[in-house]
Amino acid sequence: MTDERAKRFPLALADLVREPRKPANRAHDSRGKPAAVALKSAAVQPAQAAKPGPSRAANATMKNPATAAASAKPATSVFPARSGAKPAAGATKPVSGASKSAAQTHHASHAPRTGALRAAARPAERDLNAAATAARKGAPNVALSSSQTLTSERVRERMVERLRSNGVADPRVLNAMSVVPRHMFVDPGLAAQAYEDAALPIGHHQTISKPSVVARMIELVAAGRALSKVLEIGTGCGYQAAVLSQVATEVYSIERVRPLSERAKLNLRPLRVPNIRLHYGDGRLGLPAAAPFDAIVIACAGLDVPQALLDQLAVGGRLVAPVGSQAAQSQVLTLVTRVSATQWREEQLDRVFFVPLKSGVI
Repeated sequence: MTDERAKRFPLALADLVREPRKPANRAHDSRGKPAAVALKSAAVQPAQAAKPGPSRAANATMKNPATAAASAKPATSVFPARSGAKPAAGATKPVSGASKSAAQTHHASHAPRTGALRAAARPAERDLNAAATAARKGAPNVALSSSQTLTSERVRERMVERLRSNGVADPRVLNAMSVVPRHMFVDPGLAAQAYEDAALPIGHHQTISKPSVVARMIELVAAGRALSKVLEIGTGCGYQAAVLSQVATEVYSIERVRPLSERAKLNLRPLRVPNIRLHYGDGRLGLPAAAPFDAIVIACAGLDVPQALLDQLAVGGRLVAPVGSQAAQSQVLTLVTRVSATQWREEQLDRVFFVPLKSGVI
């Protein structure tokens, strides 16, 4: 080592090596450990200290299962109790808005479980994180915007107000339109338009009808009477069937396009609607095994109403369908009432535009 370097570095490398200190008698003093061990201990201890441990209350609950059982809140179902059923001893009366709504509508024997549908729809509306993945896998659609989900009920109420101002007066129909989340039945990219009065594409050259047309057709067949059994031709994405389920006791719906039939099942599943029966088949043939029907709603246009469907209409029942040519844009919403076993009365109402009614399945 040169003199100049020795002045700059007066200590040699050997002078920097020290003997490790002997551990002190105090067992928990990290100062008696080697430097590397002491540093490691200092680094680990804060992390361990930050890790929360079980609280005294949690320990007490674990030690005393009876206390845990007594302090646990009773679970409540989104479905109202069946008519005439007595509540179990110690059961807590639901106080949520959905339960109140269900209790108010349950007095009519034919009325569906509106509160259950509304309560079931809310978790699906809030499932934002899985929305895109679900849509790619063909799962039920949900809105992709948190602002939409937070305001969907208010948007539906504004839609209902527009329907009321346009002449829809049946309270059952207005209530059904207010509780069914239409945005769950359209593509996520069209969710922002779900509550506009517009028909939207659902794939396979099919559309979901305008809310005003859906409400108009259902009000025509309901005509202020209780509906026990209803047949829908053209399930599509399942939206109109969901609305019908809030007005009728039983809803049968037929779809000839298999992918749409499967999509309708997926769309309706999170709503847990128990009174809809979906069928894959030729809608022009109807469902003779389930006939007669109090009402038949045809959501596609033919040049005439198939005789098979007229025969499956109960006496006094009503059928509504668009009749006419799609190419000539001359479709007219037609109301047919069966007045006897061999007679039907026909009324032509509004000009409409629907996809064509076809035979067979695809």
